[in-house]
Amino acid sequence: KAAFVHSDTPTKLKVTGIELFSLGDFAEGDDRQEIVLRDASAGVYKRLVLRDDRIIGTVLYGETADGAWFNDLKKKQTDISEMRDTLIFGQSYQGGASLDPMAAVAALPDDAEICGCNGVCKGKITGAITAKGLTSLDDVRAHTKASASCGSCTGLVEKLMVLTIGDKYNPAAVQPMCGCTTLGHDEVRRLIKAKGLKTIPAVMQELEWTTSCGCAKCRPALNYYLVCDWPDEYADDYQSRFINERVHANIQKDGTYSVVPRMWGGVTNAAELRAIADVVDKFEIPMVKVTGGQRIDMLGIRKEDLPAVWADLGQAGFVSGHAYAKGLRTVKTCVGSDWCRFGTQDSTGFG
Repeated sequence: KAAFVHSDTPTKLKVTGIELFSLGDFAEGDDRQEIVLRDASAGVYKRLVLRDDRIIGTVLYGETADGAWFNDLKKKQTDISEMRDTLIFGQSYQGGASLDPMAAVAALPDDAEICGCNGVCKGKITGAITAKGLTSLDDVRAHTKASASCGSCTGLVEKLMVLTIGDKYNPAAVQPMCGCTTLGHDEVRRLIKAKGLKTIPAVMQELEWTTSCGCAKCRPALNYYLVCDWPDEYADDYQSRFINERVHANIQKDGTYSVVPRMWGGVTNAAELRAIADVVDKFEIPMVKVTGGQRIDMLGIRKEDLPAVWADLGQAGFVSGHAYAKGLRTVKTCVGSDWCRFGTQDSTGFG
């Protein structure tokens, strides 16, 4: 018989400048032991949760390079009793001495997951490099999808390339933000703070951008960095936001857009539903769908119609549901104690 086998998925926070990795179950319990390393001055925290000399949970902050190794140990339920004394220091320190960092990558099994976003394992990457003669990071991204999404696994992918093809891979010392500059993201962030740069034009002029107004890659990044560094002084540059954020809609594969008005806790009323129906009829929107987040999604809207669509929705009291945002977008609720015979609290009001 076919059966579902539960598998924990490791999670890595994809926020610039913050290294955070978590895996498995790290709640406290009488049958569990913990190994913890905390270095407050260096901003490093590591916590391993063990049961019967096997890893069941991991939290890494500040240094996450060993996340893939800890994940492999947990997945295989490896007995760690013989390396318990040095386990918290990572794979490179097994045996009591620091090894070549490349050795840790070389020791990973072929089924070790390298790219969590796209589920790409080590064997697929090295196999593609060898079979197809790949010599650049862009080639690997195109053929395997590894490092093609958030980019947090780029360092591991580059180490695999060095191990596989040696001197044929010669990565740039610094990956530039885009074609407008030779500076990388980290250097740009450092200079923004060090030089007190508080506008996009000031950054481009002081750091000698090769274009007069930047591009679609660097402008959103600069806007984000300036908001982070000078939250009380920098005025958010609306035109430097991604298209989805500028038009409060999600661009679709055919170039049209979808609009999702906010419905607080999934609650609506007749007036709101009539307003949505009127917009659908007026702009001949081809698809209307109830989302899994208890909202209504209108798909297939032409870009030129978006201002008028939002004008009509705004008159009905709607605001954007931020279905395009990298943040809290929807809160699902049940009817709670107001209606449910078994409700214990005001779930709808709380949502």
